[in-house]
Amino acid sequence: MDTPPFCPCGSGIDYGQCCGLFHSGDKLPATAEALMRSRFTAYAKDNTGYILATWDAASRLEKQSLSDENLVWQKLEIIDTKKGGISDNKGIVEFKAFYLNKGEDYMLHEVSRFIKKDDRWFYVDGVVKKVGKIIPQLNQGKNAPCPCGSGKKFKRCCGAG
Repeated sequence: MDTPPFCPCGSGIDYGQCCGLFHSGDKLPATAEALMRSRFTAYAKDNTGYILATWDAASRLEKQSLSDENLVWQKLEIIDTKKGGISDNKGIVEFKAFYLNKGEDYMLHEVSRFIKKDDRWFYVDGVVKKVGKIIPQLNQGKNAPCPCGSGKKFKRCCGAG
């Protein structure tokens, strides 16, 4: 029997029981972090419709600027959240998203703002703190600091899994 694929958001849960429920419309994300995770997964699965539907209309980009066939979204790391809980109307999620661009490793570090309207979370905008190519440290081993700048050991960050 095949094992169900894990959700790209990093939850460790089957996609169909995680972000797949949000993408299908069967469930709404209850927190800003849950929306952030589901949006990352939508980018990983090239689900432009979901990305647009969860973007606040006042700041939404045009559809043609969303996809890039050269990008392969690989991993999401949530750094911090401020508010954005079930009873909040605003929230901030800081994250790092790791991706391949033409076969080379990159990382995007962003602080995103979210708003809840009519009991539904929407992405508003984000401030990019850092984006760039990950340069592997040669001969440093798994205990060396991660080259992405997280401050963690390589084996606990980009080298995990």
